[in-house]
Formats: sequence, structure tokens, C-alpha cells
Amino acid sequence: QLQASGGGLVQAGGSLRLSCAAAERAFNMYAMGWFRQAPGKEREFVAAITRSGLTTYYADSVKGRFTISRDNAKNTVYLQMNSLKPEDTAVYYCALRPRTIATMTLDDYDYWGQGTEVTVSS
Repeated sequence: QLQASGGGLVQAGGSLRLSCAAAERAFNMYAMGWFRQAPGKEREFVAAITRSGLTTYYADSVKGRFTISRDNAKNTVYLQMNSLKPEDTAVYYCALRPRTIATMTLDDYDYWGQGTEVTVSS
């Protein structure tokens, strides 16, 4: 099970940190990703991190503003979001890929959290 939290309402230019706690004891063996879905749009890739945390991937739209990280001792992955824009408004989902290597492809992730809503006002 994946439990995402940390969403909320923030003004443009502000910051939020999302967290995703995993119940899976083997969490530290798997890649993790964050995706988002805006109203009326398809779910899209945001960021991903390999098992070790040494390699990360970002969508071009968030590169330089968002940072993905993980704490394997706490079975938690984070998404630090800075310089938020109204177009970042979406429901954010964390996902687990039962492999060590992360990808940017939605279908490669087998387990999904329930989502946490982020609203950025202009």
C-alpha cells in the first residue's frame, strides 16, 4: 500500500512537499515515481527515482523546480515542489515499480497510491 500526503492550496511561487509512505517491507528494492492528473487531462509523469536514490528523472515541465528523494529507512519517497505554477494544479500520485530501475512510463508502475490534491492559485 502507498499513502500519499502533503497536498493543499498554495499561491503561485510557493512550495509544497509531498510524501508517500509505503507499507511494503521491500520498499528499498524498488523504483518509485510521481505522476499527476489535472482535470480533464491524462495522467502524466512528473518524477522518478531508482532504488538507490542515486538516479532521478524529471518531466521537462518540472525540471529545476521539483526534487524527488527517498528515505529507505522510513519507506518514504518525497516530492519537493518549489516555484509552483497554476499549471501544476493536479492530483498527484505516487507509484511503485517492482524493479530497481526507474522509468518515465506510467504503465511500468504496478502499485499506486490514492493521490493527494495540489491546487496552485494565481
